[in-house]
Amino acid sequence: MTRVDFYVIEPPVAADHDRMMCRIVEKAWQQGHGVYVQCEDEAQARAFDSLLWQFQDTSFVPHALAADANADTRVVVGCAAVDNLQPDVLVNLAAAVPELASRYARVIESAGYDDATRGAARGRYRFYQDRGFTLNTHKVSR
Repeated sequence: MTRVDFYVIEPPVAADHDRMMCRIVEKAWQQGHGVYVQCEDEAQARAFDSLLWQFQDTSFVPHALAADANADTRVVVGCAAVDNLQPDVLVNLAAAVPELASRYARVIESAGYDDATRGAARGRYRFYQDRGFTLNTHKVSR
């Protein structure tokens, strides 16, 4: 069954949130996982793609936007369900639960950084909980 991990950043600041999500993607990639980053829309996907290239001076996470990815791409950033790639970790940056979430071994969710994103995260948490997913919560300080 899919394991779902929610990450709570304290204090909740949007810029720190995005860098934290980049570090989580980097760690999953370093551990040998294939990662799909689900974004809300194309603009968010492009912004996160750009941030992955520059979030740390000493870091490099090889990745591609979904339109440019192939079967060998281990980190993919996109905004639509992807059936042709086989990553085992889903990092959800979108407001809703991705439709293919149960196909992943692990889903990484953010608990948000403001009232709107935290409200959406609570809704996703209830969705997973109602369907019997294994849920974990991690607090991260900046």
